[in-house]
Amino acid sequence: MTTPVKDAPAPPTERGHHPQGRAAYPLALAILVVLLLVSLTAGLAIGSVRVPPAEVWGILGHGLGADWSEPVWSRARETIVLDVRAPRVLLGAVTGAGLAVVGTAMRALVRNPLAEPYLLGVSSGASLGAVVVIVSGVGLFGTVSLSVSAFAGALLTLLLVYTAARAGGRITSVRLVLSGVAVASVLTAVMDLLLLTADRGNEAREVLTWTLGGLGGVRWDMLWLPTTALLVGIAALLVQARSLNLLLAGEESATTMGLDVARFRARMFVLLSLVTGVLVAATGPIGFVGLMLPHIVRVFVGGDHRRLLPTAALAGAVFLVWADVAARTVAAPMEIPVGVLTALCGGPFFLWLMRRDARRNTERGAGRPGPNSPSRG
Repeated sequence: MTTPVKDAPAPPTERGHHPQGRAAYPLALAILVVLLLVSLTAGLAIGSVRVPPAEVWGILGHGLGADWSEPVWSRARETIVLDVRAPRVLLGAVTGAGLAVVGTAMRALVRNPLAEPYLLGVSSGASLGAVVVIVSGVGLFGTVSLSVSAFAGALLTLLLVYTAARAGGRITSVRLVLSGVAVASVLTAVMDLLLLTADRGNEAREVLTWTLGGLGGVRWDMLWLPTTALLVGIAALLVQARSLNLLLAGEESATTMGLDVARFRARMFVLLSLVTGVLVAATGPIGFVGLMLPHIVRVFVGGDHRRLLPTAALAGAVFLVWADVAARTVAAPMEIPVGVLTALCGGPFFLWLMRRDARRNTERGAGRPGPNSPSRG
C-alpha cells in the first residue's frame, strides 16, 4: 500500500535553518542587488583608463537615450565604456550567475557538496572543440567559429556521456558521473594529442589562454546566447525548485512524494549541461564559481532552492565581475586569465570543504550530532 502524501516526510532543506533563512532572504537579496550595481559600475570604471563612476552613469544614460544633454566626456571614453568594457562586464555577470545556479542545482541532483557545473565532462568537450578550430585554422562561421565549435563539442560530449551511462541499463546519477569522468579523460587525451602533432608552434599558448578562461574580446552580438541560456535555465530551475528540495530528503522520500527521480534527473542533467556548454563556449572553462558560491549563500538563506537559486545567481555575478576587474588590474598592463584567479580562490575553499565534510562524517560515525542535525534544530 502506498504511503499517503500527507504522511511523507518533509524535505530537510537545511533542518533548523528555515526561520533564519526566511528572515535573512530579503536582506540578502537587497544587499546582493546593491553589490551587483556597485560591481558593474566598478567594472566599467576601473581599467587602464580610469573613468569616474558619475561619468560612467552619464555615458550609459546617454547611450540608452535617457540623457539628452551635451556630453562632457571624450569620445574615446565613451567608446571604452560602451564598446569595450560593457559587453565584457555583462558577460562576466551572466557567466558568474549561470555557473553558480548550475552548481547549486547539480549539488542537489547528485547530493554531493563537491558537485560543480563541469561534473559531466562538458568543459572537456568544449575545450576539444575550441582546440580543433585553433589547430586547424578553419573558421566556417567567421569570428564566432571558436564559440560554435566549443558548444558543438560540449553537446557531443553530453551525448557520449548519456550513451555510455545508458549502456549498462537504467541511468543513475553515479553512472552518469563516472561516464562523465571517463569521457572527459579521453577527450583531454585527444586534445593533448592534437597539440603535440600541430604544425604551427603558437597553438599551445592560444589553447592555454582559452582553457584558463577569460572575458576579453567579447562583443555585443555575442551576449544574446549566454543571456538567453541563463534566463531559460533560471526559469526552469525555479519551476522545479520543489523537486530539487525533495531530492535533499533522499531518493526514497522523493519517490514517496510523487517525484519520478530518474526521469527528473535526466531532464535536469540535460538542461544544466546545455547551459554550461553555452557559457563555456563564450568564456572558456572558468572553474570553482559553481562550487564556492552555492555553499556561501546557503549559509545565509538556507537550503530552499526557491531562495537559494536567485541569491546564488546574484552572488555569482558579483564574484566573477570582481574577479575580472582583478584580472585586468593586478598585473597591468598584462592581463591574467580570470580562471587563474578563481582557481586561486577556489582551491583553498575546496580543501576546506573536504575537511569540513570529513569532520562531519567522523562526528556522525561517533554518534555526535552534526551542525545540521535535527537535535540542534
